[in-house]
Amino acid sequence: MDVYEAVDSRRAVRAFSDEPVPREVLERVLTAARRAPSSGNLQPWHLYVVTGEPLTALKRRATARALAGDPGDEREYPMYPAELNSPYLDRFSAAAAQRYAALGIERDDVERPRKIAALNSAAFGAPVVLFCYLDGEMGPGQWGDAGMYLQTVMLLLRAEGLHSCPQVMWTMYRETVGEVTEAGEGLVLFCGVAVGFEKEGMPPVRTGRANLAETVRFVGA
Repeated sequence: MDVYEAVDSRRAVRAFSDEPVPREVLERVLTAARRAPSSGNLQPWHLYVVTGEPLTALKRRATARALAGDPGDEREYPMYPAELNSPYLDRFSAAAAQRYAALGIERDDVERPRKIAALNSAAFGAPVVLFCYLDGEMGPGQWGDAGMYLQTVMLLLRAEGLHSCPQVMWTMYRETVGEVTEAGEGLVLFCGVAVGFEKEGMPPVRTGRANLAETVRFVGA
């Protein structure tokens, strides 16, 4: 799979099979991903790979919190700006409606928030979740570095025939996650990334993207 195909086929999958992901594949991907760029070569990410019984227990505890209507732990950083204006709000709303309708959750369903939270806390059935942390002293530049690292990981997963779904939602249950990862003091949970093979028979959902002219300006020749 060439890099263009990997980029084009990468999407946030929200229905995984229970087929296990071989550890040697994960190690191969994460070894190669070390080449991701970072300012000053700080490599500020701390990754925890959770599988098996620890992940089963984490899903169980997080799902119980979600179904109980638990609003989650105190945020260490906001998921989104307090006020989203057009065109960002338009893109957000359209994508949310599309992806959850594909999972059978309609916008007017009164149980929609709890159903969405429960699906997320089960990592959509994925057998692997990668939890990415950063040292709390790091700044916006290093958070950007972590994003480049995770994109590199997700593209390499596609090269292995795997899919993924980045989940900032896990920050809502960061204390429950921390009980499993035992991440060091001072580390901030950036997000989780569900990893696995896509469940068969699920219709592929690809959210739209803005036209190039909306987000790119060519300056010069």
